[in-house]
Amino acid sequence: MNLAINSRVGVWMMAVGALAALPAVAAEPKIGVVDFQRLAIESPQGKAVMESMRAEFAPRERTLQAQGQAVKAKEDKLQKDGATMSEDQRVRAEKELRDGARDFERAKGEFQDDMNARRNEELSRLQRTIVEEVRSYGKAQGYDLILAQEGVIYNASASDITPAVLSALQARGGSPAAAKPPAAPPAKPPTK
Repeated sequence: MNLAINSRVGVWMMAVGALAALPAVAAEPKIGVVDFQRLAIESPQGKAVMESMRAEFAPRERTLQAQGQAVKAKEDKLQKDGATMSEDQRVRAEKELRDGARDFERAKGEFQDDMNARRNEELSRLQRTIVEEVRSYGKAQGYDLILAQEGVIYNASASDITPAVLSALQARGGSPAAAKPPAAPPAKPPTK
């Protein structure tokens, strides 16, 4: 809690310092606040990133679901038929179940790692696009200071420029560079 308060006070102090550094000629500094999270979610660029991620990872997710169902089916069969199986059959079925479960967990972990890495890469690219647009908008509209809403304790809605920046992003359209996924690596076949 203290860290959050200290960081907010630090942001406030930086804003006050920035205002103090403004030339004395400027009677009223023009300050804006922008909600980066809203821009990332509602902008065409953000929507393109999310759709690209869904398209890229959907096939692997379906494969994982099928692999998980196969493991569950083996487990159910062993539970149902285990009592009537010979010792060799039961041991073989238990080994197949263990191997399948281990392969499934490994594939699930790799999928999560790959998806997290791509998400971070795409969100970083999207953040750069949004920051660039906010800067361009701020310069064009004559803002002296633009703060991220996440670090602001209070702001009047009149200082929220998020809708205007969102309109600028929408006018620019979805960025093909941000939405283009790299070639998907081939699915790794389960090892036995």
